Amino acid sequence: MAALALPETLDLKAAGPLKSAFMAHRGEALEVHADQVRRLGGLCLQILLAARKAWAEDGKPFSITGPSEAFVETTRLFGADGALLSAEIHGVQS
Repeated sequence: MAALALPETLDLKAAGPLKSAFMAHRGEALEVHADQVRRLGGLCLQILLAARKAWAEDGKPFSITGPSEAFVETTRLFGADGALLSAEIHGVQS
């Protein structure tokens, strides 16, 4: 399984590199490490949601592990926690 560590800041500047990183791992099982994320912007959140959908369509495993409180809270505020985070993470943080 491939691993991708998300940077601390996922803002407009991070969107292009984030998309490229996901494209480089397309077709592989992927574990996304979100423990260092302190700021998550809307565009990067959209990229994460699109990646989760693409991996689901490809039938490949895609997981987000160890999300920081900021990551979980931001996805919740955007209303995307249910679509992006696993039930275990969502349940613990709710």
